[in-house]
Amino acid sequence: MSASPLRLDQQRRLFLVVSGISTAGSFAGITAKGWILLHGSADPFVLALNFAALSLPSLVFSGPAGVRTDRIDCEQVLVQAQWGLLAAAALGALAIPLLEGTAQVLLLLGSTLLVGIAGAFELTARNKYCSLLVEDPQDLAGYLASFSVVFNVGKLVGPPIGGLLVALAGPAWALGIDAASYLLPIASVVFLLQPRREAEQRSHKGQSATLLDAWNQCGSTLRGVLQLTAVLCVVNFFHPGLAPLIADQVLGPDPRDLGLFTSVLAAGSIAGGVVLQRNSSRFSRRPFLTLGGFGLLTAVAQLGMARSPSVAFSLLMTFLIGAGTAGLLSSCNLISQVGSPQVMRGRMAGLSQIAFLGGGGVSGLLAAVLVIATSLSTTFALTGGIGAVLALLWMRRRGGTVLEPLRSA
Repeated sequence: MSASPLRLDQQRRLFLVVSGISTAGSFAGITAKGWILLHGSADPFVLALNFAALSLPSLVFSGPAGVRTDRIDCEQVLVQAQWGLLAAAALGALAIPLLEGTAQVLLLLGSTLLVGIAGAFELTARNKYCSLLVEDPQDLAGYLASFSVVFNVGKLVGPPIGGLLVALAGPAWALGIDAASYLLPIASVVFLLQPRREAEQRSHKGQSATLLDAWNQCGSTLRGVLQLTAVLCVVNFFHPGLAPLIADQVLGPDPRDLGLFTSVLAAGSIAGGVVLQRNSSRFSRRPFLTLGGFGLLTAVAQLGMARSPSVAFSLLMTFLIGAGTAGLLSSCNLISQVGSPQVMRGRMAGLSQIAFLGGGGVSGLLAAVLVIATSLSTTFALTGGIGAVLALLWMRRRGGTVLEPLRSA
């Protein structure tokens, strides 16, 4: 393959931009799909099930994805996963004109499940691939944090596009754009990006290349980071799945209301990502203060949502939930990458996904059960209160722990 006409820094920026565009298309599709499911079933559990179908596959597939990424070319795994995402998203787009009623709902949920499976491989391979686009290992933390910011920009612009397309042209257009958006990262990786492939370290088949081995060798600090992230996500991270229901109660039933609500959530995610980006080195050295701080912010905002005295106040709390949740997830990913050797970064990315996506999927189902049994405000109060206590306990017990990032690529 011929050398790329772009410098490595230009390749990094290109990868950020196309990933952000793809994310915008994805969240346009998620917004459309959530609106369809809400108005097709009016069942909070179906909404939670849709998010669980997106996130719970990480519990099963992130481990194999991490092992595969570390054993073979991470670029190959990345491209294969992106083609899988395109096919799964296209299946959801076809469900709108071809089916109705229960059959349509089932196919949409099936599409989401396949996106979750392909996404587990894509996210894992992408983390290791990013390390090959960075020349100085000390720049990896900043680049991963920048990636999170651009990702959340896509989350910001995608929902209003999805809501507008649903209102003007129908949900099939939003889901079709979601599928087409995956062509950009595929084309860039295949034709334009030339990472430092010689820097990639691969594992070998056998006991030393398993997910369990990565868990045992990563050290007590990184194991604690994964444990704390999983616990906080189980308690607090259910909002993407119930976003259509929350938006319906806070703003209204129009799909553009859902787009506005999700955009405010994404704007908070951008703010959290920017804070992490500007303090990436310092925050990664104090992992439990960082994770606990973002978890506490999310919990306090949930307690505020339980009161919800006005629309403006609820949107402010939504912004803070976005900032806290994005900071928590990005911090877990950032800390687990900079604190682990290159040869196991694929598996560490897999473990991170199990922690925050698996925890988020379980949380969504639990929250849906609570909403059905009590109310949305009661659910916010319970999860926010428990999350605040857990975050404070971890910060008090392990807040002094310092993690020294590895100096090698």
